[in-house]
Amino acid sequence: MNDTRPIGLFDSGIGGTSIWRSVHELLPNENTLFIGDSANAPYGQKSKEEIIALSKKNVEWLLNQNAKIIIVACNTATTNAITELRATYNIPIIGIEPAIKPAALNSKSGKVGVLATQGTLLSKKYSEAQTQYPDITFINQIGYRIVQIIEEGGLYSEELKDLLHLYLDPMIAANIDYLVLGCTHYPYLTPILKNILPSSVTIIDSGAAVAKRTLKILKDNKLLKTDTLIGNAEFYTNKDKEILQSFIDGFGTAKKIDF
Repeated sequence: MNDTRPIGLFDSGIGGTSIWRSVHELLPNENTLFIGDSANAPYGQKSKEEIIALSKKNVEWLLNQNAKIIIVACNTATTNAITELRATYNIPIIGIEPAIKPAALNSKSGKVGVLATQGTLLSKKYSEAQTQYPDITFINQIGYRIVQIIEEGGLYSEELKDLLHLYLDPMIAANIDYLVLGCTHYPYLTPILKNILPSSVTIIDSGAAVAKRTLKILKDNKLLKTDTLIGNAEFYTNKDKEILQSFIDGFGTAKKIDF
């Protein structure tokens, strides 16, 4: 069956475009629809109830656009709202969690750094995930202000570079050999991180794993788009379309909507 309905993705802002890139790379023929709720970013400092309400609003917008599957392209929304979303909507919903499993299983030093939002690091879901690896020391750091700076267009600013040194220098001193990026905005930091971290530190994000999971669920539910036409990609934001555009240049045109 050739299901041409789009894959729907949402994030608290533009960071989820990093997940979109991974999905598009693996599934270039699929139509996609991305919504960035930048007007309410960051989700990391909001209450669980607020995150659930915002996530439901985003899912309902995507469902109104006929999405066939939903990717919660936001770590904070996943850890705080995915259980409620799956209980509410009769559609496959894929979440994103910090990729601590491959880091923990492959670490030689036994020290793994995790850079994530407050909403992710303080969640019950993340706390439980860590307990599965008692021999690993996780050095958790909340990335205060990182999302806001990226959302304001300051990806290559001195302010952001100084913040990253502040957060990462203690991890380097503790001899981490893996750094897990626990926010979909953070893969865009990778070129900067590589200049700060020793070459012995491996950086891990969740993009490729989410894309593979999406392919499996589409196959299992017979939802794949089977024609050979390159998929159409649509990108929407409720704030600054120029900043969203800077992250998707060459892939599509950012549009601003009120939702």
